[in-house]
Amino acid sequence: MRLIKEKVITDENAKVDMFSNLFASCFYIGYFPKASGTFGSLFGVLFFLFDDFKRPEILLPSIIICFIAGIYTSKVMMKRFGDDPSVVVIDEVVGMWITVMVYLFFSKGEYGIYTLILLFFFFRFFDIVKIQPAKFYDNSKTAFGVMMDDVISGIYAGLSAFALVYIASVIITHT
Repeated sequence: MRLIKEKVITDENAKVDMFSNLFASCFYIGYFPKASGTFGSLFGVLFFLFDDFKRPEILLPSIIICFIAGIYTSKVMMKRFGDDPSVVVIDEVVGMWITVMVYLFFSKGEYGIYTLILLFFFFRFFDIVKIQPAKFYDNSKTAFGVMMDDVISGIYAGLSAFALVYIASVIITHT
């Protein structure tokens, strides 16, 4: 479990194309000196300020496209920055989107700003703790693993947040 990943260049000669750099780092958010994963997750949350983004016909294709592009660009970035580079934060964005998508699926599309904040914290928790199989993918040292551990963390976060909100609503309703 790493709270802060150091930014290191493992191969100075490895070239990174502009698209891979912009996409994988989410417009250079990944280059923030500290907590780039947290800022990447916040970047993912910003999309939900637009109501249309929570629509499944927009959210699901966005997740799929960014997941696939994230694998490609992570692989490029790994050549220069090593395994699971901290400059890659597209995985946090996709993980955050999956967190919200899972929550929306079970809650029938309802959430507010406080729920979004709760989802953010749940995702950060599961992304840092890495419960299996997320840990397996994190240890795989592959571009697919870079993306997949956040997918798993997003699923855990969305389900856990929904369970907490559901249980709280039942308790409140019955008191």
